[in-house]
Amino acid sequence: MTVCQIGTQQTAFHSARLAAGRNATEKRALGPINTPQSSNLSSFEFVTSDVPRIRQFEAWRTNFAPIVDLGSTHDMRRGFFGQQLTWDLGCFVFSHVTTDPLQFRSITRHHRWEPLDHFILSVLRAGEAYTETPTGTFRGTVGVTQVHAMGRSFHGSLTASEILMLFVPRDFCPQVTRTLGAAEFTTLEGGMARLFHDYMVGLANQLPFVQQADLPALVEATRAMVLACASPSADNVQTASHPIAVTLLDRAQKIIQSRLFDPTLGPETLERELGISRSRLYRMFEAFGGVKHYIQHRRLLDAHAALANPSDQRRILDLAEQRCFSDGTEFSRAFKREFGYSPTDVRIGRRSNFPCRQSPGLEESDPASRLGTMLRRLHG
Repeated sequence: MTVCQIGTQQTAFHSARLAAGRNATEKRALGPINTPQSSNLSSFEFVTSDVPRIRQFEAWRTNFAPIVDLGSTHDMRRGFFGQQLTWDLGCFVFSHVTTDPLQFRSITRHHRWEPLDHFILSVLRAGEAYTETPTGTFRGTVGVTQVHAMGRSFHGSLTASEILMLFVPRDFCPQVTRTLGAAEFTTLEGGMARLFHDYMVGLANQLPFVQQADLPALVEATRAMVLACASPSADNVQTASHPIAVTLLDRAQKIIQSRLFDPTLGPETLERELGISRSRLYRMFEAFGGVKHYIQHRRLLDAHAALANPSDQRRILDLAEQRCFSDGTEFSRAFKREFGYSPTDVRIGRRSNFPCRQSPGLEESDPASRLGTMLRRLHG
């Protein structure tokens, strides 16, 4: 499946009729997003009309609680319309959202015990968004791609809108992290940005038909599009060069990556090199499951890439020992817990170069909690 093919198929999503003044009857007429059943990707739909009218906004707020804290001036007795279709792409999460007007405020690690730390690339297909950060304000309109960073400080408002959202974990790819880190809290502009907008629309159109076997190619195509289209302009770089963009967390992650094969690497190393306390270090990595978990996660990702490299034919045991595992059994168990399949599966080509960790048991969980489950899984 090529990028061109993604963008040329007929729309498979149900298009919501959006207008600031639409009434409750019109909202009910929208109905659920119709999803073809030919895809075997993990996905879920959440729509507020499935809950009593008086609880509709609270259900919508709970659904987005892992990302932002929502507010509304809407009369809750009249109900609140929200509709979301979300796809688990292994390395990414993609969501198609239609919503009534609302306000939003970021959730930082100071306000929530489990703050998530992903980039959000959002494309407005209808409506307007206003975001205020410690360093300025930016406005999103139809056709514009916005870059937000979860775990940072921001707030704003949204009119009645239809949005396509791509959630990108910070530890997915160093190149992508650097590119989006420089562009966070800006809008992407120019011809390449319009190309990314068209790619997002095509992705929404095509996902109902994508098979599990297509995921590796889709992940690589999406990574390439982000790198090609999200490089910020000189003005955007200046706007984004605030102190938050160069955080202690970024420095810590670079230290970990540079010393991945060092068996002495641990919390003490980071405390010493960063000059911070143990408690502050733990708070920095709380969203990743702790410092040690993050270090092991990065080592397993590196091992995954080595196993998928056909030119690297070293024994699995040698790869494990290089990444500081004491024996092959310990490595195999940790690898399978992380990715859901064995190192041998990757070595013999049953799995791709990009590990796709899907969220288990989504169907059994509360619909309002499924988005959070997917996003927490992106952390590893």
